[in-house]
Amino acid sequence: MEEDLREDRPVDLVAALARARSPEPPGPGTPAGGAVRAWPGPPSPLPPAGPADLDVGALLGLSLAAADASGRLRPVASAGALHPVDTELVVGAGCSLPPGRYGYDPLRHRVHHLGRPPGNTPPGVTAELSVTARRTVSHYGHRAWPLLLLDTGHAAAALFLAARALGTDEPEARLDGLAESPLAAVHIPPPDGRGGPAAHQAGGRGPAHQDGGQGKARPDGGARVPDPPGGPPAPAELLARRSTPPPMPGTPSEDALRAVLTAAVQAGTGDLRWCAAVGPPRPALVALSADGTTLRRHAAGEARPTLAAWAAGQAWLAAAGAVLLAHGCPADADAMHIRRAHLRAGFAVHLAHVTALRHGLSARPVGSWQQADLGAALGAAPGRDWVVHGLALGTRHADEENTT
Repeated sequence: MEEDLREDRPVDLVAALARARSPEPPGPGTPAGGAVRAWPGPPSPLPPAGPADLDVGALLGLSLAAADASGRLRPVASAGALHPVDTELVVGAGCSLPPGRYGYDPLRHRVHHLGRPPGNTPPGVTAELSVTARRTVSHYGHRAWPLLLLDTGHAAAALFLAARALGTDEPEARLDGLAESPLAAVHIPPPDGRGGPAAHQAGGRGPAHQDGGQGKARPDGGARVPDPPGGPPAPAELLARRSTPPPMPGTPSEDALRAVLTAAVQAGTGDLRWCAAVGPPRPALVALSADGTTLRRHAAGEARPTLAAWAAGQAWLAAAGAVLLAHGCPADADAMHIRRAHLRAGFAVHLAHVTALRHGLSARPVGSWQQADLGAALGAAPGRDWVVHGLALGTRHADEENTT
């Protein structure tokens, strides 16, 4: 299976997830290959946008572009800073780029023209997200596939937030898990109301400002996800987003923890459930109340040391101020369910991360989980309720890049 992953062949995702969840340690490292896909043709700069155009260069600069020569420093989290997600752009009318299909190079912030767009291309740009698996396999071995899917969800969320920061009309995120490639897609319409799939599928709803200023994404073609609590982000806010290096002590306030859980619940619809592990003076797993206004106790007791053991033995997690958890994705889930749950988890944790930083918290995504059967640990039937993704939280200021 690792040979298949290294060469980016189709994999048995059910078997890959079962092995990733097992206690088996990864083997020796393997070559990661190129840091970006080798797109054909010469690279071209991203042109400036006209007054009524979607600025594709600014969109990518706020979401996926590398800010340093190493390629590690980017506005989107990635396991091991390996950044396996590749982006192909399908560009319609109303954009700074002429209509066409392009491959994006995030290290050089350049595009490669690949051909004409399909005949039914809507106005705006659709970013199609796929992965080069060997980049993540090089470090994580057989544990790579959950991380690849989570990384893709994070990239989709980064594009969504960048679109909201630029004031575009309503973006649409496809995270339904139906396709193996691309794994996900985000459509961003032009800023002048010319619309696209989101405008038409919403039953005639107009631009985002008609919904009280709340931008929405549709993670699976139906659910509508609001901006993080506090509204659309500013561009500088996105460029400043970083994962905090451990240790991360300090219990978040109840208001801050409720806001982070709210962001995750609203963005991670469908298959996932959400809770947070907190420590003394009343250690417990807490979740949002039914009306979303308070925190309720989901289970009593100290969970953080167990979470540290489950999270690839990251001992620092036992002393984190709190740990947000996405859980679900049973052992008998099919490949589509696995893709959908992990894509949504990455998307939601990214929005929760931005919310945490808005409340002055430190935050760090945690994506690698082994034997993390949360349901069984709480006395339910085994194999039904696994930890899918996490976000460690503390009260120390987040000001340094260090990814999951």
